[in-house]
Amino acid sequence: MSNSVDRVIDDAISNKSIVGAEIIASRGGEIVYRRAAGHFDREAGIEMPQDAIYRLASVTKPIVATTALAMADQGLLKLSDRVDRYLPYFQPRLPDGSLAGITLSHLLNHTAGLSYGYPDDTTITTGMQDTNLGHEENLTRIARQPLLFAPGTGWNYSVAIDVLGAALAAIHGGTLGEAAETHVTGPLGMRDTGFGVSDPARLAPAYADGSPEPVRMADHQTIVNEHGETTIFSPVRVWNPKAFQSGGAGMVGTAVDILTLLEALRTGGGGVVSADTVAAAMRNQVGSLPREDAGLRFGYLGAVVDDPAAANTPEAPGTVNWGGVYGHSWLVDPTNELVMVSMSNTAQEGCLGMFPRNVRNAIYADFRPG
Repeated sequence: MSNSVDRVIDDAISNKSIVGAEIIASRGGEIVYRRAAGHFDREAGIEMPQDAIYRLASVTKPIVATTALAMADQGLLKLSDRVDRYLPYFQPRLPDGSLAGITLSHLLNHTAGLSYGYPDDTTITTGMQDTNLGHEENLTRIARQPLLFAPGTGWNYSVAIDVLGAALAAIHGGTLGEAAETHVTGPLGMRDTGFGVSDPARLAPAYADGSPEPVRMADHQTIVNEHGETTIFSPVRVWNPKAFQSGGAGMVGTAVDILTLLEALRTGGGGVVSADTVAAAMRNQVGSLPREDAGLRFGYLGAVVDDPAAANTPEAPGTVNWGGVYGHSWLVDPTNELVMVSMSNTAQEGCLGMFPRNVRNAIYADFRPG
């Protein structure tokens, strides 16, 4: 057991900022910490098991990105390909009305000019909300919205991976889930990760931040963060077969499955992606484009630590990290050979609050080599 990590988890559960969580960390490929704590189902008094299945939200993104990279390695696509080659209906325009040439690489590194907020069309879903729209119906609506900037000239976190997922499905000739299973989750043995729930009894109920304690999410739950930004969660979406498979937010999975993926990436691709492709994916792919997060750049899988001091993190330069708004965070630190997966059932604290930062700092305090 780790005194530092245990203390962080115990404090978060006792002060009721987190309902339940599972943390796994590995160093050099060996698991050095694993613990499930708190409640899986608070109302039923069920403790968190070590094999809970979580709604992944944006932890879906590195799985779908890896699928794209694997398909590129196999010659099924090129990252320089224009998106409308595979999705003829997806042709967004710049504010001046001119057609924008968005490539698959623009989608991967979030430089496509897309957004996560489209108030002008309330029928658009960003992958978190329940919907009966398919890929084409939803993305056609998004394509009608003007881009924020010309592709490649700015950075903005967005629905880009939803678009990428639709393109991968079209290239594969089936669903996005089938593409991911063929190229990534199947070969790596990620048995509980996909767009369907392998064992409904293990799907963790979702909770939303609240005072004095988190509240159990309704089918449609609105959360407003400290900046006044609104996110609508629809835990019921996972059961709707009509909802498009969201490459940015739609999968479910387990902590150990995500660790398996991240370890494969840390060690050069795990046989599903080439070492050279993984190395490129984990490098800065946005140059010096402005980002609000100090000390961080962006690759094809997540944020890339460029200046640890500016980012206020113990992670080494070159560490890749991101999270999922349902309550998760992860990191791959090649220099220190560290991988961490922090999964919780509590949005948004488990992703955007102090909990993931405190867990990360404790992992480094206890397990950084030397």
